[in-house]
Amino acid sequence: MALTGRAPLLVLLGLAAVALRPGWAAFWVWLGLSAALVAVDVALAASPRALDVRRAPLPAVRLGEPCTAELLVVNTGHRRVRGVLRDAWQPSAGARGERHALDLPPGERRRLTTVLVPTRRGDRLADRVTVRCTGPLGLAARQRSRALPGRLRVLPPFTSRRHLPSRLARLRELDGRSAVQHRGRGTEFDSLRDYVDGDDVRSIDWRATARRQSVVVRTWRPERDRRVVLVVDASRTAAARIGGGPGGVEVRLDAAIEAALLTAALAARAGDRVDLVAHDRGVRARVRGGSRTALLPSLVEALAGLEPSLVEADWDAVTAQVRSMARQRALVVLLTALDSSVLDSGLVAALEQLAARHTVVLAAVDDPSLARLARGRGDAEQVYTAAAAETAAAEREATAALLSRLGVEVVHAAPDELAPALADRYLALKAAGRL
Repeated sequence: MALTGRAPLLVLLGLAAVALRPGWAAFWVWLGLSAALVAVDVALAASPRALDVRRAPLPAVRLGEPCTAELLVVNTGHRRVRGVLRDAWQPSAGARGERHALDLPPGERRRLTTVLVPTRRGDRLADRVTVRCTGPLGLAARQRSRALPGRLRVLPPFTSRRHLPSRLARLRELDGRSAVQHRGRGTEFDSLRDYVDGDDVRSIDWRATARRQSVVVRTWRPERDRRVVLVVDASRTAAARIGGGPGGVEVRLDAAIEAALLTAALAARAGDRVDLVAHDRGVRARVRGGSRTALLPSLVEALAGLEPSLVEADWDAVTAQVRSMARQRALVVLLTALDSSVLDSGLVAALEQLAARHTVVLAAVDDPSLARLARGRGDAEQVYTAAAAETAAAEREATAALLSRLGVEVVHAAPDELAPALADRYLALKAAGRL
């Protein structure tokens, strides 16, 4: 049973009347009358058990996109149901208008919709449905909650896909001109042509030259069907808040996922085979290859529920995973943090081992608040804060220089700029014949 706002108001009105004729007898009489009216109202209210509530399945949506959750409510009882129904979702589902007024005659049905605007990736869950059936006097109601599980799959937003058309245009331009410009490891034979001044003599095909009685050279192009391994760090460093997400807050992992999706889409269009593994102390998500059309949906689904864990990453295990996934030379893209604390955890040794066999790119998200703090000069506190921000930036650059000396390509940028920056580095390596 639940009391409405009318019940205490009725008691207060009675107390005002008792004040005109003071006495305990009048007080108890009015209180008893109020209790009797409440009991009658509850007895005349429809039972919440008479409602049959069913939930419609929900399709997957991208983060920040609205959708509607539907409930089908049927009155199987013999009384008219008046009251309120609440569809309870967890806060990150962004439920709007989850309370619905009910006025349902016997035997009829209603379809109730709740607008959901999720603010986090992964599975957003509905807990239960609560029904409150008020009596004809509006003094009290019967209330019952029942479990009615629901799940909304929230996928990564992939806002960086707006950069894909321009990078694909550059990829097509690269494919059109690379045959005569690039030669070396990581390329494949394209065709033969006559020698011209300036050609590398190492490109001369002597057998073809002997057959044609003129000097002939081989032309090369970046090799297709190369392997790209994306490693997403899901350890404690990925939980750093950097701001700017759909809910006002974004963690470093979200920016890494955006960069991984854009690079994977570009590499798949280039004809490369893309594998992905998300790792902390163990494997959190893994996608092995797949066709060009099925790759991106598989990645989005695998990364949808990925959340950072507050544990240190096991870089030795990451190295073992990459070796098992890529036995031949490949492009290994490691999306993690770029700071001294990560390097002290064994990342340097892992990068040295990987760089000996593969082309390695480390992609890291910069915290935009550091650049903002570094510009502060208003008072002494801001100056000290700016000095600390400048020190952090200098340490980051020193770390990047150290990794570059180890043969690791380093890409670091603000959250919105990391994805296109990593795609540009991929195209640059492709153009240089290093894939």
